[in-house]
Amino acid sequence: MYTDRERCVRAVQSKDARFDGWFFTAVLTTGIYCRPSCPVVAPKPENMTFQPSAAACQQAGFRACKRCRPDTSPGSPEWNQRADLVARAMRLIADGVVDRDGVPGLATRLGYSTRQVERQLLAELGAGPLALARAQRAQTARLLIETTELPMADVAFAAGFASIRTFNDTVREVFALAPSELRARAPKKNADRPATPGTLQLRLPFRAPLNPDNLFGHLAATGVPGVEEWRDGAFRRTLRLPYGHGIVALTPNPDHIGCRLTLSDLRDLTVAISRCRRMLDLDADPVAIDDQLRTDPLLAPLVDKAPGRRVPRTVDEAEFAVRAVLGQQVSTAAARTHAARLVTAHGDPVEDPEGGLTHLFPTPGRLAALDPESLAMPRTRRTTFTTLVAQLADGTLHLGVESDWAEARARLLALPGFGPWTVDVIAMRALGDPDAFLPTDLGIRRAAQELGLPSTPAALTARAAAWRPWRAYAVQYLWATDSHPINFLPV
Repeated sequence: MYTDRERCVRAVQSKDARFDGWFFTAVLTTGIYCRPSCPVVAPKPENMTFQPSAAACQQAGFRACKRCRPDTSPGSPEWNQRADLVARAMRLIADGVVDRDGVPGLATRLGYSTRQVERQLLAELGAGPLALARAQRAQTARLLIETTELPMADVAFAAGFASIRTFNDTVREVFALAPSELRARAPKKNADRPATPGTLQLRLPFRAPLNPDNLFGHLAATGVPGVEEWRDGAFRRTLRLPYGHGIVALTPNPDHIGCRLTLSDLRDLTVAISRCRRMLDLDADPVAIDDQLRTDPLLAPLVDKAPGRRVPRTVDEAEFAVRAVLGQQVSTAAARTHAARLVTAHGDPVEDPEGGLTHLFPTPGRLAALDPESLAMPRTRRTTFTTLVAQLADGTLHLGVESDWAEARARLLALPGFGPWTVDVIAMRALGDPDAFLPTDLGIRRAAQELGLPSTPAALTARAAAWRPWRAYAVQYLWATDSHPINFLPV
């Protein structure tokens, strides 16, 4: 996108918010960089250059605009629609891997050499993994400075900086303000801000439109008691994080998602935000997706009726795979009951003063150690369950944001009891493949028949070729024709 200069100039001159996060505008005369929708008077075209990332702008010596705050743009949708090395690396960097394990740890997770990872990121994004992680640390630091009363030393280490000096230098360089000046400029604390230690109130941006009905409806209707709940207009759940645990409450609003995070360790803030954004599919480009799906005249009325549907995803890929097996050939209520029993017996307990959350979902290691005879399910599905958790526990099977979608599919299909439906629902909701499709799903086949689309799996798959690479979103529109609770925002 950023290499198409004419298109970028038009986006900046029209202040088109759809392109926020796709590219950044670096202004040669002022030395600042902005998002395309920045409200200030657009610079002259000859004074604009375009970069693919905030990190590239910072590497080139530009400072973040104080008006449009480009560091808070929605993430680029590129990283959620691709499965190549760069996209997988960006998902891992967003998940905090560089801060925890360094660039060698990032390369190991990707299965490439450090040099190859650095070369490809630099070629496509204008910045290497360290610079990209540094830009993310700066954004996290700003968030903590402006929304908490934490001492600056605590902010520095919570944001991932190795020293206070590096923290101070980075904030001054990126934002042209000292940390204390950033805090002084922030709105004063008010009654809407939480006073509970370790709790933050955030706003998660997204590209409009966003239809919350199936997104929050699905998460709430399939929520595991003790781990997830719908309360006071918000979806709440527990989070297992690298340094501790957390509880998040996510509330749909017209122009943002309200996010209330309570963390046992503030170093998990970046990871928690990244996983919540991923679960709600907030970095999607709904205009591009819906425009493609509208090219099918039978699908177009569904898109026009409720545009901006997202794919409800997960905060833990292994957890979702386990839950997918528990949900095989049973009702939503039965799947929740099975999962709740596992949570009560094997999950780690947590305290939730505000609601009914009681546990973290059990780890694969904990589930691999349970007695298979204690599972109230048919023997064949018990074998499927125990094989899955054993391979997840010993590392034979790894499901994560960096997973190669094709390879993960092949490994899942090799497991006993895993058919195309289970594999594709995991690919769609856990791995994040935007083109995952469920032609054998009964709800999809029923919706297709009602709309006049082919209803046999082979014929429907052939028709759906025109919907690529967004077939996972077509699934959401087709599912939404049913009256199932997953399709309605809870009251």
